[in-house]
Amino acid sequence: MQQSLARWDIDLFSSAFKKHAYSIYKDLRANSPVHPVNIPLERKAWLVTKYDDVVAMLKDHRLTMDARSDCRTGPLPPFVEKKYLSTNMLSSDPPDHTRLRKLVQKGFTPRMVEGLRERIEKIAQTLLDQVQDRKQMDLIEDYAFPLPIIVICEMLGIPSEDRDQFREWSNTIVDTTNHPEKFQMFSQQVREFTQYLQEMIEQKRKYPEDDLISRLVQVESEGSHLTEAELSSMIFLLIVAGHETTVNLIGNGGLALLEHPDQMEMLKSAPDLMEQAVEELLRYYSPVELATNRWAKEEICLRDTVISKGDMVIASIASANRDEEHFECPDELDITRRENRHLAFGQGIHYCLGAPLARLEGQIALSNLIQRFPDLRLGVSADALRWRPSYLMRGLKTLPVLL
Repeated sequence: MQQSLARWDIDLFSSAFKKHAYSIYKDLRANSPVHPVNIPLERKAWLVTKYDDVVAMLKDHRLTMDARSDCRTGPLPPFVEKKYLSTNMLSSDPPDHTRLRKLVQKGFTPRMVEGLRERIEKIAQTLLDQVQDRKQMDLIEDYAFPLPIIVICEMLGIPSEDRDQFREWSNTIVDTTNHPEKFQMFSQQVREFTQYLQEMIEQKRKYPEDDLISRLVQVESEGSHLTEAELSSMIFLLIVAGHETTVNLIGNGGLALLEHPDQMEMLKSAPDLMEQAVEELLRYYSPVELATNRWAKEEICLRDTVISKGDMVIASIASANRDEEHFECPDELDITRRENRHLAFGQGIHYCLGAPLARLEGQIALSNLIQRFPDLRLGVSADALRWRPSYLMRGLKTLPVLL
């Protein structure tokens, strides 16, 4: 085993890990597929990297998503202490998870999402109109971020002038998970975000509109089991999950195509490959790198490793999507790949509710980008690009391109 894989040596929060993650994952799959890692406030944590094991862990009823479970010892991370942000379907188990998911799933069915196609097309074209004459842009700042945040804010009924503030809140909260050095900033952002959500909920109670927040508020007021903490937390989850994944899909997908000009040219000449291409882009640079945390409710034996009750289990979606046992030439980008059962949206009961929306937004965003700017190229060297220091997500800080 390489020295880099020494026991307890991997820092999932470091920029070095983010930069070299895929080579580290490759070594882990071969030499230590269930690997111990240090996570602040956790007694012990295990990083799971092989496809079959990741699928098993994502579906295993012996793992809980609830950090407040009595199987877990030690102090709660600050995020978990904020019940107005963490009492949602992603942080719960059945039957609460089933009840919460049912409240919003109708808004994200393939049929409902397809009804948004025309609006998403218009948003994409408008954003590209704004940079048409610049000859350069930041693909993240000017396109990948605003497109999905506009879509989810319109679905929820959030005023357009508040969108940029959501980016600041979302980035801070997502990037801070279990990271003690950022807890102070995190607490401040959470207070601001929570106050905003509570004011928004009160506004929708008084003046309901035809949007998802109003419908959730109405459900609460009609005597459902949706508590005020669940309501705030659900809205928070929809805002964050409703755009974070898609920002990274568009940004990472754009980067992958720019790094592989042969694949870009193929897509230009055969635009009907776009749906297939987006699936490959989801696999190649997975927008969500690590699945949300799980804890063992009882002892679990995985390969040669004993995971004790209370241990954290971290399933690496990014690693599973490059597993040599499931994908031919996994480190190659191939937009014509047919056998592509990637795990970018998870598995099991916590499979991403917004997957149809993310797919549609990615297809529309990249199609319009390539058609509008056929000579698109990187504005800096690939070595100059930096990944966000996010624990769960894989996304670029910026992506300068020339038009």
